Amino acid sequence: MPVDSRFAAWCGVCDWNVDPAEPAEEPGRLARVRRTLARRHGERLLAEVSAGGALRPGKDTSALLAHGIALAVHGVTVALVAGGVWCVVGGWGNPVVVVAGLFLVALGWSLRPRLPRLPKDALLLYRADAPALYGLIDEIARVAGTRSVDVIAVDADVNASVTTCGVRGHRLLTLGLPLWETLEHRQRIVLLGHELGHYGNGDTRRGAVFGTAYRSLTIWHYYLQPTEDPAPLEMLANLVYLVPRSLVSGLLMLLDQLTLRSKQRAEYLADSVAAQAGSTEAAVELLDRLLVAESVHIALRRESIRLRALPRSAGRSEGRQDGLWEVLAAHVESIPEHEYERQRRVGARRGHSVDDTHPPTHQRRACLLVGAPVPAAVVSDADREQRIAAELADARGQVARQIVRDGVDG
Repeated sequence: MPVDSRFAAWCGVCDWNVDPAEPAEEPGRLARVRRTLARRHGERLLAEVSAGGALRPGKDTSALLAHGIALAVHGVTVALVAGGVWCVVGGWGNPVVVVAGLFLVALGWSLRPRLPRLPKDALLLYRADAPALYGLIDEIARVAGTRSVDVIAVDADVNASVTTCGVRGHRLLTLGLPLWETLEHRQRIVLLGHELGHYGNGDTRRGAVFGTAYRSLTIWHYYLQPTEDPAPLEMLANLVYLVPRSLVSGLLMLLDQLTLRSKQRAEYLADSVAAQAGSTEAAVELLDRLLVAESVHIALRRESIRLRALPRSAGRSEGRQDGLWEVLAAHVESIPEHEYERQRRVGARRGHSVDDTHPPTHQRRACLLVGAPVPAAVVSDADREQRIAAELADARGQVARQIVRDGVDG
C-alpha cells in the first residue's frame, strides 16, 4: 500500500480504510426523501447518457408544474399582506382586528421574495478592472451560447459559482481564489465554462420565481416546527400546527420530486459546456481536482495558522501572507494519484449521501467520458495568462491578507 502521512492509508485491492470518516448525513424526513429521489433520478440520467441519449435544456411538464406551485406560494404571501392591510384599515378602532392585521402584514413581509444581492464582504471586479479576464469569459460565454457576466466577486472559498442579482438581473460570477490558484489554465477555462453553462441549461431551481418561493416554504416549515418538551399550551399549538406543517412538508417534497431531475440534468449540461470550452480531458482533470477540495481547505487553514504565528517583526507584519498561494498550489501538485483514486471510490460509495443536488463526481466523470473526446474551443496563451494574473494581483494580496488575518473556518 502506498502511504502518505497527509492522507488516509488504504488498500486498493480490498478497499480497506478507503472511507475512514463516514459522512454526516443531514437528519430529518425531508433530507431522507431528497437523498432517495436524487439517487433514483441520478441513476436514470446516467443510464440515459450512457445509452447514447442526448440531454437538452428546456422546461418539461414537471418544471411547469413546479412553477405553478411557486406562483401559488407567492399568491399566499400576497394574500397575507393584503388581508393584513384590509384588517388594519377596515378594522381601525378595534384593537384585536388591528393587531391581527399587523401580524399578517409582518408574516407576509418575512415571507416576501428576496432576490440575491451583490455580496458586501467580497472584492468586486468590474470590466474596467480586469479586461483580459472578462475577455476570456466573453469568449467562453459565446461557446456556452449565453451572454457574459456583469461583475466578478473574488473571495476566499474553495469554490466558484454564478447567480443573478437584483431586479435588473445582473449576472455575478464568484471566484474563490483558493480554487482558482490551484488550477492550470485549461482547468480554469473548464471551470468558467461550467459556471456559465448554468445560465442556459434549464435548471428550474435557479429561476427567481421558484427560488424565492422555495425559500418562503422553508421559512413556513421553520415557523411550524413543533416545540420540543412542550408545556400543555405548547402541546396544543403543536397539534394545531400539525395539518399546516404536513401540508408544507408535502409541498417541499413535491417540489423536490419535480425539480431534482432538472437540477441534476443541469449539472451534466454544464459539464458538457465546460468540456466544449476547455476539452473533455481538462474537464475530467477539473472534476478530479474538485475531489480534493477538502484537502485544499485543510492545507489553506494549516498555512494560515502558520503564517499568523510568525512574529510581527518590523517590515513583516503586512507581508506575512507572501507565498500563501504558491504553498497552496505546491500542495495540490504534490497530492499523489492514489489519493485521487481513493476519493473517486469514496464518492462512488457515498453517492448522494452528502450532496443531494449534484450528481456524484464519479457519475459526472463517467458522462464526460461517454463518446469521443471533445477538443478545446477556447485556448489561452501565456500572454493572456500573464495579463489575467496581473489583473488579479491586488485581489490575490487582499484575499491572502484576509485569510491570514481572519483564519479559515472549520
